[in-house]
Amino acid sequence: MLTREDVLVARDRVSETARHTPLERSYSLSAMTGADVHLKYETVQRTGSFKIRGATNRIATLTDEQQAAGVVAASAGNHAQGVALAATRMGVDSTIVMPERAPVAKVKATRSYGGDVVLHGRDYDAAAERAHEIAEAEGRTYVPAFDDERVMAGQGTLGLEIATDCPDVDTVVVSVGGGGLIAGVATALKAWNDDVRVIGVQAEGAASLPQSLEAGEIVEREAVETIADGIATRKVGELPFEVIQNRVDEVVTVPDSAIAVAVTTLLERTKTLVEGGGAVPVAALLEGAFEYEADETIVPVLSGGNIDLNVLTTVIMRGLIETGRYLRIRTVLEDRPGALEELVEVISRERGNIYAIEHDRASRDIAMDDTVVDLDIETRGPDHVESLLDALEDSGYEVEVLV
Repeated sequence: MLTREDVLVARDRVSETARHTPLERSYSLSAMTGADVHLKYETVQRTGSFKIRGATNRIATLTDEQQAAGVVAASAGNHAQGVALAATRMGVDSTIVMPERAPVAKVKATRSYGGDVVLHGRDYDAAAERAHEIAEAEGRTYVPAFDDERVMAGQGTLGLEIATDCPDVDTVVVSVGGGGLIAGVATALKAWNDDVRVIGVQAEGAASLPQSLEAGEIVEREAVETIADGIATRKVGELPFEVIQNRVDEVVTVPDSAIAVAVTTLLERTKTLVEGGGAVPVAALLEGAFEYEADETIVPVLSGGNIDLNVLTTVIMRGLIETGRYLRIRTVLEDRPGALEELVEVISRERGNIYAIEHDRASRDIAMDDTVVDLDIETRGPDHVESLLDALEDSGYEVEVLV
């Protein structure tokens, strides 16, 4: 099984490529949760995520013959960038297979780091199958995203940094896709201080680890569906699973709605742009997905910041909806002069800010002399939403909340 010595050796290999990233106290999240929250900012790592650590350590161990033949990898995006940059820095040719739905920003970044990108399949697992085919056909070395001890050891260097920068840490919270990051981090931390609690978090739409731990063997999902594309794998790796069974204290899951809230909270309160997979530790903390004591020192690992702008728009909107900052409603009005003005007056009186209004007089679901009106409204929180809806009801309007 992976050892702390493996991680220490990896630190020497990756130190010239991977940055020692900041770990800073978040006063906002500490106030919101009652814990002493310190964020590990892997968002400012080279290539924007922790993946450069494991990729560098793996490629550094290739023989001269393997380096000449080149490497191939499969990735939803972050491992792709790590492998492409690490390979380019070492003069090694790289081919990266990414899912067809991989974020455009991650595809472009991978190419900019020197990787030859092949788009294939619906998810990471399909891309991995294609990458193995290329490895066999072209004689390339396959660089796993997580199921490799040298990759896991590279990721574990992040744990060494936490131990150095936050020696009073009680709990470290880590996102889990294939499991390479948490396996490496848990190995580094538990060997340093076995009392440190390590908690893994998966998105509900890609969660297989809780079922696997319960069954005592790896359970594979038929499909994954989550905004956290960086951890959207159907199963964890065999090598990480063994480490997780022995060194991870707890694994929890969070829904996409909580992930969206975490992304928007980090953006608004800490001025940090984090992708879905990087935000799940904060989502678990804000959701209360695991128990903790007041003033407990907790380090959520913000494992990546490579979010597609189109996805970000959707995530922010979802986050605003979940926190009562945005409301879309539908009601039916008499199709007469002044009817809309009366409705707007009620909303204005309750200090709702209308973004957009849409009329539909052609709906078959209403009377000929009525009109359907949809309104997008800026609100100031759940209490404000409730008071606004109550005011509309008291004024005689039948309101359907659309989002």
